[in-house]
Amino acid sequence: MKISRLKLDKPILDFLKSEGFVDLYPPQGAAVKAGLLRGKSLLIATPTASGKTLVAIMAMLSYLSKNHGKAVYLSPLRALALEKYSEFKRMESINMDNPVRVAISTGDFEGVTKNLRSGNLLVMTNEKMDAIIRNTPGWLDDVGLIIADEIHLVGDPSRGPTLEMILTRMRMLDSHPQIVGLSATITNADEIARWLQCNLVEDEWRPVPLVEGTCVSGQVKLYGGRGFSIKPSGAGMQVDLGIHSVAHGGQSLIFAETRRRAASFAKKAAPGVSKLLEDQERVRLEAMSKKILAKSQKTKMVETLAGLVRLGVGFHHAGLDKNCRELVEEGFRAGTIKMISSTPTLAAGVNLPARRVIIASIDRYDFKTGYNVPISVMEYKQLCGRAGRPQYDTRGEAITVVRDQYMVKSVKKRYMDGSPEPIESRLNNEKSLRNHVLATIVSRRGIDRDALSEFFSETLAGQQPGRTVSESQISAQTSGHYTRYSVDYVPDLKHSLEMAVKYLVRHKLVMEKNGNLVATPLGRRISRMYIDPLTAMQFGYKIMTIKYHGEHSREYLQIICGADEFFPKFGITETMEVNLKDMIDTYIPRDMHEDKIRHGRSVLALNFWIDERSELQTSEILGVEAGDMHRMVETADWLLYCLREIAAELGRRDLVEDIYMLRQRMKYGVRKELLELVRIRGIGRIRARSLYKNKIRDAADLHKIPLDRLAGISKIGPALARSIKSQTRRSG
Repeated sequence: MKISRLKLDKPILDFLKSEGFVDLYPPQGAAVKAGLLRGKSLLIATPTASGKTLVAIMAMLSYLSKNHGKAVYLSPLRALALEKYSEFKRMESINMDNPVRVAISTGDFEGVTKNLRSGNLLVMTNEKMDAIIRNTPGWLDDVGLIIADEIHLVGDPSRGPTLEMILTRMRMLDSHPQIVGLSATITNADEIARWLQCNLVEDEWRPVPLVEGTCVSGQVKLYGGRGFSIKPSGAGMQVDLGIHSVAHGGQSLIFAETRRRAASFAKKAAPGVSKLLEDQERVRLEAMSKKILAKSQKTKMVETLAGLVRLGVGFHHAGLDKNCRELVEEGFRAGTIKMISSTPTLAAGVNLPARRVIIASIDRYDFKTGYNVPISVMEYKQLCGRAGRPQYDTRGEAITVVRDQYMVKSVKKRYMDGSPEPIESRLNNEKSLRNHVLATIVSRRGIDRDALSEFFSETLAGQQPGRTVSESQISAQTSGHYTRYSVDYVPDLKHSLEMAVKYLVRHKLVMEKNGNLVATPLGRRISRMYIDPLTAMQFGYKIMTIKYHGEHSREYLQIICGADEFFPKFGITETMEVNLKDMIDTYIPRDMHEDKIRHGRSVLALNFWIDERSELQTSEILGVEAGDMHRMVETADWLLYCLREIAAELGRRDLVEDIYMLRQRMKYGVRKELLELVRIRGIGRIRARSLYKNKIRDAADLHKIPLDRLAGISKIGPALARSIKSQTRRSG
């Protein structure tokens, strides 16, 4: 089907043509025939790289050209949301009667972002959308189109319930918005489509055919292609497979089980890949390496990455800061970096196809059980989906490295010939229901038990009755060649709802009034804070035990790090405890020492941050890297907000200002005396400290100091000095 024949306005067709779209892929054509441009709700279940983004773009432009409402694009990840935001911004150039106005919001709390009111194409994470629904903004009824990307994550144990509740609520709006769900292959797609009341579009077509295979002891067996042999080099079969692909003009992507192994594969691959580079590529890689060092603090890990990039390889995981990850992604997209070794998180994030994907192992260590657990078929298919670069490769290869010949047959049967696990609701558990039952009562402003039960009957959990045991709820624990299974009991949804309501009533978050369930002021506040009611109750108890006088910042940090919501948690091992004894005694209150095994290093890292220690010190002393530090600071900011709100609600006004001050320090990573300086645009923690050492303590001092003297201070310079002076003049 030709793009030019679509029933879209000419400016839209011209835009699509300018973006390089001429013909629709078969799944895209099927979506159009199923009513995509006529406002029909659809579930699109097709392989990775089959063109689902264009489906979303066509739906959004079609809707906005005919309506004055809002289209919402939901993403499971912030990185993916930012990528799509940049892509969708180009649509603002289309000359439409109702111009496209793209807005993005990915924060998880504190109400509705202002730009969402004026935008008509809103890009959000699932969590942000859920938080907005809880605040019931007036424009919610204006939403006429919901694009839910990676909709199969409804079955994810941690994030699935949020997406499930969003889709249930949006489906039940009076405006009956069009819902377009985008997903990889779903085994029970017909069931999910029925729940969403969508037309189903299923297609196994992908632009680059995929060949899957196994490798054991250098023998590669490809199912649907010719096998080959590789002479082991001693670097590891995963590395040898990657170099082999690069030697034949392709790029390769190794999925490793751990961060350490990802870096190890990259180090082992570097000498072999470097030999295959051309002179011009070496020049570009040298520039990229210097950029990595210039944009990030020179921790050991960053220096290692920069050195590897110079040789044409990189590694990618959540410990790296945003700049490093983005530069590695850019280099790989440009074809300059030939091989990336990554943790599996990359498969669910940004789009980075490679000719050959190497799955280093089908096992993952499960911290809850202490066993190696085989990955799901769904995860396997997601990893394989990165194989094959459109416009570059005639086929993609996904090769799984197995330990011995004994495993080949079972890996083929389970993963290559198997279907992904059916998507099943994860809403029916205590934590999810506590949270979402309270949110429903808050947003409905009075709802009786029958209506509450009726609403939850519309969720996927309500549409999947009687499933007390399912394949996806059977946990597999592997030790050597042996696997043992255990089954989790899943209670009846109606019973679970009743237990959730009892909990909320007992803790005075909900009360019964004239036969209706009504949220109390504390219940409303907790719901809008986007925190588990159980965590809120724990915060409240600990708040009330804090003494009325003194400095409590270390206690606050210990409290928030102990919350289930805090992530990532880094504990202190017995070996570390000896080396870090003085710091533990300084930063962790003695009566809280017992928790140090679970999250002691996280507490220390946050204290390092607000005491202005560098990323280099945090990495070298605590082993906490910049990417993890960023996520911890972000989570701490949210939880300190929650702690402050609960303190205010419980009447501990004496603590409110104290917690607010700590939250400001957390935001900027400074001690108290620098807070006024860092609030000025262009002054960060390092520049603020430099100013402070020069006896400049606040905006008044900045206003008084001569421009040339200000410019001469380390880290300032003439341009920033002029900007600072203009700001202090306005504030004065």
